[in-house]
Amino acid sequence: MKIFLSSLAIGLASATCNGQAAPPQPVIVLRAARMLDVTAGKVIAPAEVRIQGERIAAVGTSVSHPASAKVIDLGDTTLMPGLIDVHVHLFLHPGAEDLQTVQESVPQRTLVAADAARLDLLAGFTAERDMGTEGAGCADVAVRNAIDSGLIPGPRMRVSCNAVDLLGGHEDAIGYNPAQHVLSNADFANSAQQLVEVIREQRKGGADFTKIYETGKDSIQDRTFTTPYQYTEAELAAAVAEAARTGGTSASGRGVAVHATGEPGTGYAAAAGVASIDHAYQLNETTMKTMHDKEIYAVPTFAIAEYFTDHAETPERAARERAQQVYHAAEFKKQMAAGVPFAVGSDVGPFPHGTQSREMELMVQYGMKPADVLHADLINGAKLLGWSGQIGELKPGYYADIIAIQGNPLEDSTTLRKVTFVMKNGVVYRHP
Repeated sequence: MKIFLSSLAIGLASATCNGQAAPPQPVIVLRAARMLDVTAGKVIAPAEVRIQGERIAAVGTSVSHPASAKVIDLGDTTLMPGLIDVHVHLFLHPGAEDLQTVQESVPQRTLVAADAARLDLLAGFTAERDMGTEGAGCADVAVRNAIDSGLIPGPRMRVSCNAVDLLGGHEDAIGYNPAQHVLSNADFANSAQQLVEVIREQRKGGADFTKIYETGKDSIQDRTFTTPYQYTEAELAAAVAEAARTGGTSASGRGVAVHATGEPGTGYAAAAGVASIDHAYQLNETTMKTMHDKEIYAVPTFAIAEYFTDHAETPERAARERAQQVYHAAEFKKQMAAGVPFAVGSDVGPFPHGTQSREMELMVQYGMKPADVLHADLINGAKLLGWSGQIGELKPGYYADIIAIQGNPLEDSTTLRKVTFVMKNGVVYRHP
């Protein structure tokens, strides 16, 4: 292999020295009945997009066709940017979450994760953020790298390795026989210094960003939502500062995201300057203003709550889950009114991969306009992942991450289930 690579490098160098031009990049023209303009919140008809290599070269109702171009006519569909899910769990599948990490080996779970990435891509999700491997360490780094190298199909990924938790916290192995020393699904950090140490270790292992559990266990009684916090504002600020030291600014995709459902933990996280507050059931007025002012994204994750309600083991559990969803939906309306910025994340994994467009349907159901949901998913999602100006819109110079759906997503959000064509980086992965 080393001999082959060396020979290839010498051959390429020789070609360059001899003035030989690199082979031309393939040109593809996509044609469809309509195209989504995300920024304007409108649909343009008809539509053509010219792709050269991995990038979009031209967009409009018609574009020039070089003689060498391959034309793909997608008929009565709407072209739009590939969807973005900023809260996924590639290493989880439907079933008992706690037992998966105990009964299944990391190699087995990594294979499951690779298939989950494939399913998400085929469903039109061309960029994602994996919010913790749930005990598989930095195995998500291997999945991301395999996707990037073309070894396996999958979305563009931001990965975090394990989430970070304190001893006895939300993801610790509570409820098991202590003598069995069942491992946590997270990496332990019990102080600001330990948070910094864990972040450094994970970044060394290839993590893009850091996920921290800030609240849990949640409860709701008499319409009062309560959840204990895990880290103080100062401790979270230390984590944010360490992420920033390694390039993890809020717009880099390499910052800190928190699992935080309610106050005071959500307030501590916002004040510390995290990149996103995921779940965000409860935000007080100060927290909402801080999130608006600092452009900290709330990621509602309605779809997972709906799934847990529909698949609860007991009627009592279903009632608790339903009450929390009703509470969250009401708070969501308050957050929209306060100008809190949103991104779209489903928490897919405990429910089947490839079905997470349901999250956008629920955001519409709970009061957000379809155009605003798509803006949250595509424009804000690209910003949160650190790929603003590269994905999330159909514009010249952007990566050719393009899908086609049956119908108009501005009129009916369920059309996002009806993906018939998927291209990522100029490569076609799904075709009618």
